[in-house]
Amino acid sequence: MRRYVALLLAQFRVSAAAAMAYRANFVLEGLLSLVWIGLALLPLLVLFEQRESVNGWDASASLVVIGYFTSLRALLEGVVNPSLNDLIARIRTGELDYVLLKPVDAQIAVSASHYAPWKVVDLLGGIAIIVWALVRRGEMPTAGQLALGVMLFGAGAIAMYSLWIACAALSFRLVRLDNLMFLLSAVFDTARWPVHVFPGLWRVLFTFVVPIALITTFPAMGLLGTLTPLGALGTVGGSLVMLVLSRLAWRAAIRGYTSASS
Repeated sequence: MRRYVALLLAQFRVSAAAAMAYRANFVLEGLLSLVWIGLALLPLLVLFEQRESVNGWDASASLVVIGYFTSLRALLEGVVNPSLNDLIARIRTGELDYVLLKPVDAQIAVSASHYAPWKVVDLLGGIAIIVWALVRRGEMPTAGQLALGVMLFGAGAIAMYSLWIACAALSFRLVRLDNLMFLLSAVFDTARWPVHVFPGLWRVLFTFVVPIALITTFPAMGLLGTLTPLGALGTVGGSLVMLVLSRLAWRAAIRGYTSASS
């Protein structure tokens, strides 16, 4: 475990050094992140200007979902997407061979090979939105609810990562994944809304087929104290099942991998 932590930290230092080499771009990207956060809040503020709640979700509770979404999107665009793009490039050129020869698990090595350090602004912005929402709500979570909210944030991150690593496994066969990645990112954007605002069939789709609800809605409900114990167990269990399935997909892809350099 210590070796993997050292590897991830080393890869982060390399990415941070590369980003800081262009400091003006680093600052610009950070400012654009703040603009994006403001634009993400705009539809929700417009919606709740005309009504008190939607299917049991008021503005403050929905802001908590936005906060989770913003934080998880920071992880997605700051770590997962850059690393996945790097993996696809390595598969095309055959450079993945060098990763497979290293004495570390290849999935861990490629899962955080590149970072976008300025996305930490989005992560902090997401946390700030959650704090603002709780203050606006006028009822702070208990220690147990806070612990559950943090734990389910981790479960949501695992579920999100599992979806993307499954796409990474497909890249061994398809190579060109631009359209699929665009579609998955578009679907992920729906996670900014509580799953209960969607009508019946879409709610089932975003809960069980493409489990967007596991990523943001259920973690937000855990923090707000409205999630049942069965719902919390289902969120953790569902995320772990997705992780196992994505791992199996990855191993199957590696077994069928033929180097582009051979």
